[in-house]
Amino acid sequence: MTSNSLSNAAAPSTTPLNVLTSTPSSADTLSYADIQSIVANDFEIMDKQVFGSLNSKVQLVMSVSQHVINAGGKRMRPLITLLCARMFNDEPSQQAMHLAAITEMLHTATLVHDDVIDESGQRRGKPTANATWDNATAVLVGDYLIARAFNLLVGFQSLPLLQVFSDGTCDIAEGEVLQLQHQHNPAATEQDYLNIIDGKTSRLFMMATQGAAILQNKTEHLQALADFGQHFGNAFQIVDDVLDYSGDSEVMGKNLGDDLAEGKPTLPTIKALELLKDSDKAGYEQLRLAVQTGKTPNAEQLIELVRQSGSLEYCKQRALEETKLAQQALSSLPDNRYRQGLYQLTELASARLV
Repeated sequence: MTSNSLSNAAAPSTTPLNVLTSTPSSADTLSYADIQSIVANDFEIMDKQVFGSLNSKVQLVMSVSQHVINAGGKRMRPLITLLCARMFNDEPSQQAMHLAAITEMLHTATLVHDDVIDESGQRRGKPTANATWDNATAVLVGDYLIARAFNLLVGFQSLPLLQVFSDGTCDIAEGEVLQLQHQHNPAATEQDYLNIIDGKTSRLFMMATQGAAILQNKTEHLQALADFGQHFGNAFQIVDDVLDYSGDSEVMGKNLGDDLAEGKPTLPTIKALELLKDSDKAGYEQLRLAVQTGKTPNAEQLIELVRQSGSLEYCKQRALEETKLAQQALSSLPDNRYRQGLYQLTELASARLV
């Protein structure tokens, strides 16, 4: 791919991205490291700022925060912020790097709270904060990370930025509560599921993109970026949920069927129940009871039921549809290597289904 700065980029195109001559084909899909290398210097500075922004007077807060941040992760949300900022203005931006670090801080806080809710002992093969200390400590440190993120956001002195992040954080919390509300509910619908993931997953991707546009005074692109973040987040979560029934447990860092055992209303289970209701009454009742009770001594049989129902094929198609919508949202944005990086992220996310 050629590198185009914003100053010499072509005018934003309204042509679907998959027919733009500069768009890479799926055969040319880059690795995550390749995409990260597009903003390598910015990313390295941002990564240090995630740690450098912690300044609690309480040693336990520092220890737990550093533990959860050190657990790693790909830093995909801050990467998206950095790509968006460079897409609009191909120069180093300390503000964009700082905002990207704040975005990761918020994401880390949601993971800490998730682990408490799910009673998880490990994340990415490492002990969780709640397992290393206790639930109360983990919850309070998660609260600190959210509070610290907003403390840092105030420094931008941008009410529109605060509005996007405060609204988004409320939506994230509501998404988590919705998931809890529908836990062990075999009557949960696909729309219920979309409402949940819009909050708990997609909203932070939207914040990551829109925040960069606000910093660069490119507010005319806020809707396109919101559409990209929402559809990319939807696709990303659907793929994750499909992999809970078909992935590699060692790669995923959790056992197959964990979502089912926790009674989470994910799309594979919701669709499987819908399909089995007419085609396999006994299978439907078996899966319904598992969702309702969380008792899965016959986990392998239940996973096979979901696989054989045709649910996963439906979910894969839905993930690809969301991926295409995310790619189309990019078509009105400046066409340069940073937009291509965003495009490649969508390709990489859906490639996990292969």
